[in-house]
Amino acid sequence: MKNRVLNPYLGEGVYIPDGEPHVFDGRLYIYGSHDRFGSMRYCPGDYEVWSAPVTDLSDWSCPGPAYRRVGKRNRLGFRCMWAPDCTRGADGRFYLYYCFDFDNRICVASSDYPDRDFSFLGYVHHPDGTLYGQGPKDIMCFDPAVFTDDDGEIYLYSGYSANEDLKKMLNGRGITNVDGTGGQVVRLCKDHVTVKGEPKMLIPGYKNSAGTGFEGHEMYEASSVRKFNGRYYFFYSSRLSHELAYAVSDKPYGCFKYCGPVVSNGDIGYGGRTEEQARNYWGNVHGAVEYVNGEYYVFYHRQTNKNEQTRQGCAERVRMTDDGLFSMTEMTTQGLSGGPLPDSGEYPAYAACSLMSAEGAVKCAYGPFSRGKYRKHPCITEYEKGKQCIRDLQEGATAGFRYFSFTGPKTVRVTVRGDAGQFEVRSGQDSAPIGVIPFEASPEWNTFSAEIPFPAGTGELYFTRKGSGKTDFLKFTLV
Repeated sequence: MKNRVLNPYLGEGVYIPDGEPHVFDGRLYIYGSHDRFGSMRYCPGDYEVWSAPVTDLSDWSCPGPAYRRVGKRNRLGFRCMWAPDCTRGADGRFYLYYCFDFDNRICVASSDYPDRDFSFLGYVHHPDGTLYGQGPKDIMCFDPAVFTDDDGEIYLYSGYSANEDLKKMLNGRGITNVDGTGGQVVRLCKDHVTVKGEPKMLIPGYKNSAGTGFEGHEMYEASSVRKFNGRYYFFYSSRLSHELAYAVSDKPYGCFKYCGPVVSNGDIGYGGRTEEQARNYWGNVHGAVEYVNGEYYVFYHRQTNKNEQTRQGCAERVRMTDDGLFSMTEMTTQGLSGGPLPDSGEYPAYAACSLMSAEGAVKCAYGPFSRGKYRKHPCITEYEKGKQCIRDLQEGATAGFRYFSFTGPKTVRVTVRGDAGQFEVRSGQDSAPIGVIPFEASPEWNTFSAEIPFPAGTGELYFTRKGSGKTDFLKFTLV
């Protein structure tokens, strides 16, 4: 890496969730939705495609909007474009698949470039012209994923296992082919928009999982497919919502076997943690694993601003075992860095991979948190346009950062504002404090420091606020 890269890997103030990673011609491209800070809606922004050379995952760039939201099927701009996916066709062009919220049709745009100048191509449809999603065997279109196999066959994946409340709402909108029965796959013709053959159910939802091995981890949404070493990997958001899970098959169109979770954006399930033991504020998730320059990485997103509409992309290295399986990984600050971070330099507080109140972390609500119910909870948010901090750390609240390569005792400087108090510093979430950093009351950002006797070796760093009042946390520096 030429530069240090932390989670979220696109930096502060960039909200690109639902990331689908793909490598084309030596660059890693991220196709995702586009949230906006302060929005009450999912994905109200235009599509942007960010990319980095596979040899330097710290060097991210974006040429600007790749595809604008206002246009075909959305001339007034009321609809939002949800999670997309992209594939390269045999003709060398790039094909972007997406849905407008609950519109129950899959749109396709194409371009000569992987990250710009996409234009509307058409809707996925059956040979007789019937829109896919409205045929007698189709299920509701949602979160399309597209995969082109080595033999040129194109597969389109889609599905949404709605619970009874969501099903009732969608039925009221005239969408009747939605239920808790999992995801679907269909082949496409070489034109990338015409269905070839009949759709086939792929993995189960909560209504039809008995005896399948998917019990408790059935499909909810967020289809994604990759091929590694001749086997097909289907990644999806399970019914737990925060859990990115996967299944494996020798075929792209069926016989998938559940293999486990890859990551949770609350670290729920990692190390046996329950929802009550979540290490981070959690919510929906979407992503996949991609093979990049000799390593496997899982891309996913986290919640900020106490809601599910201000999400940011994160990534972790994952390892494939000899039998082709991935073990569950934890959220970290180091992300794409490839190893522990140096114990010197400045680190932003928004890079916390663990955040909770004295009462723990909870699921983010649809829309802003209730002021009364969640008044004791801190959050990562913006303190000015495009600039993030941790806000409202109160008595017992903790922000955690993983991992660092400590060489021994360090001077730790924290930049904070708000009421007076102190940070207890820990080298493990449940370990005893190894030092204290007192800070005075200040309405402006101010810096305070203390000597902290870190043990040498790979370690973690946790700040727990003690004292009455509230504190905003901007950054810390290790010297």
